[in-house]
Amino acid sequence: MFRKMLVANDGSKGGEAALAAALELAKRLDLGLAMVCVEETPRYPASIDEVTEALADAEGVFDQIVASAKALAQARGVAFESHIVVGHPVSSIVEFIQHGGYDLLVVGFMGHSALYNRIIGGKTDRLVELAPCKVLVVK
Repeated sequence: MFRKMLVANDGSKGGEAALAAALELAKRLDLGLAMVCVEETPRYPASIDEVTEALADAEGVFDQIVASAKALAQARGVAFESHIVVGHPVSSIVEFIQHGGYDLLVVGFMGHSALYNRIIGGKTDRLVELAPCKVLVVK
């Protein structure tokens, strides 16, 4: 059914719910699980130093998220790997899926108002639309 599963986790309640569901599914399907965290950068960084600084900041911010996810995976007996990337969340995750050959993406749902979703749109909605694989949205 699935060969490679990826969960996107930003440390939010939606990200935590996605991680919990992905770990449960990985255990049931006897799959490993990869997790990607995206440190959002300005759409048009002024310099390479700005990107380098964002990457260094991301490592600090996501250390606790990664450590917690590794502990949960180990407790459930699920092979786990984590990745931190810098960029725009939607395009970075889509690229990560393409390069990694993932066939399932698990993401959390973060509710916004109907007006927000109509004008700006949600990251989850964009991932469902653009991801080159099946997407499981966890609420």
